Amino acid sequence: MQDKVFSNQKVGIGSAIETNKVLRNTYLLLSMTLMFSAVSAGVCMAMNIGHGTSLIMSLAALGLIFFALPRTQNSSNGIWVVFAFTGLIGGSLGPMLNHYLAMANGAQLISQALGGTALVFFGLSGYALTTKKDFSFMGGFLMIGLLVAIVGSIANIFLQIPAMSLAISAGIVLVMSGLILFDTSRIINGGETNYIRATVSLYLNIVNLFTSMLHLLGAMDD
Repeated sequence: MQDKVFSNQKVGIGSAIETNKVLRNTYLLLSMTLMFSAVSAGVCMAMNIGHGTSLIMSLAALGLIFFALPRTQNSSNGIWVVFAFTGLIGGSLGPMLNHYLAMANGAQLISQALGGTALVFFGLSGYALTTKKDFSFMGGFLMIGLLVAIVGSIANIFLQIPAMSLAISAGIVLVMSGLILFDTSRIINGGETNYIRATVSLYLNIVNLFTSMLHLLGAMDD
């Protein structure tokens, strides 16, 4: 009986160590890729790239995620794929950021969106880390919300309804906030054991949260 208890304790300790390792590696890689993404965005803003180039960069980033990452996520090559992906995503934000900077208080709007994104991310991540609650039950609701937002965004390309655009951005803010809780919870509770995949998930949550917040702030300012 004692051997079984000690065995279970060893398994529990080993699992906790592995979880902490994944969490540590995820946040380390996430911070590095966010900085690299910011540099990439700054370079593309200085080069004043157009929306066509931005679209090509976004499509190339999607190609990396769907084709290159699944083949490299369990090796060190996956790290280079993640940096290439985040660099392309950061660069693709160049035209949008230049658009807001051209506004009278554009720099302030971008700063507010960055601050709001950081506040939401650290607040929700801290809550998940502190409480260690399992938010896996939110997966289905978040997926439905994400699909609705995607369909709505595509439809509004043709409809061009400002109120619908704002509603979609507000919905994305809520969905991304929920995904931060969901993804962080999966790492803590052992649902995600690959820090490369975890980094990509959290990175996408942060970027979408930032762009949606920026859109809402810009609309309120107008």
